[in-house]
Amino acid sequence: MAEKKETAKAEAKTTKKVAKAEAKAGPRLKELYNKEFKAKLMKELGLKNINQVPELKKVVVSCGVGKKREDKRFTETVELTLAKITGQTSTSRLAKKSIASFKIRKGMGAPVGYLTTLRNDKMYEFVDRLINVALPHVRDFHGVSRTAFDNQGNYNLGLKEQTVFPEITFEDASVLHGLEVTFIIKNGSKEGSLKLLELFGMPFEREGK
Repeated sequence: MAEKKETAKAEAKTTKKVAKAEAKAGPRLKELYNKEFKAKLMKELGLKNINQVPELKKVVVSCGVGKKREDKRFTETVELTLAKITGQTSTSRLAKKSIASFKIRKGMGAPVGYLTTLRNDKMYEFVDRLINVALPHVRDFHGVSRTAFDNQGNYNLGLKEQTVFPEITFEDASVLHGLEVTFIIKNGSKEGSLKLLELFGMPFEREGK
């Protein structure tokens, strides 16, 4: 009996240790960036200071609702999609300027879009799922654009349907909509940001296309 108790105690301690280790372990891409990718980027880009290395600071996942802003079913689907694929609540956006043809008044009426800003662990987890799970499910996929960088090295990626994410159920897909993912990169440039995202595994289209 005493031996059984001691065995149970030992197993409980082991379980606690494993749980603590799992809790301490960060997202896969974050670990790789800190342990491997930083040094690679510094060498490949010819940088002299580690603080000059491109670093992903935040990811913004957004969806505009445009003419469908008064369609409650559509806007609720957009909000649900962003919450499911990012793991946090989205923020609504009001119009920044008036557009008479769409009957939109600046700062008034129904939201014209929704967005979620991801940072730290949630950001890395989302990027990992996007690259390794969602993008491979895009129909007739030949890679993402190599030219969608702005002058600061931030990258924009558009998706036509939310159904490429495994979190979206059949019921959630009754109303289809696209979304945009923006990668905000510190110390970014077109070359540096491209190399950073390539190390993350971003499937860019082949050069020359």
